[in-house]
Amino acid sequence: MSGTLHTRVKQMIIDRLQLEGMTPADIDDAAPLFGDGLGLDSIDALELVIGIEKVFGVRIQDEEVGAKAMASVNALVEFMRSKGVAEGD
Repeated sequence: MSGTLHTRVKQMIIDRLQLEGMTPADIDDAAPLFGDGLGLDSIDALELVIGIEKVFGVRIQDEEVGAKAMASVNALVEFMRSKGVAEGD
């Protein structure tokens, strides 16, 4: 089930990537963010890394960690929870 952190992550993705006309409800929590899912590319990935750091204060240390963390919204939320980001922060 989607909590507030899921919604905040999706909103950050929409805001950072300027996905016009898209709402958090349009993004499937389990769908891949890259490739067949949301269809993001490496430039989008860089923008998301910056967004995650600015919005949530969480650093993604390297490409390998980032690839796992940004597999889907669910993966990103789990990564942020593991770094101490709470639902309502």
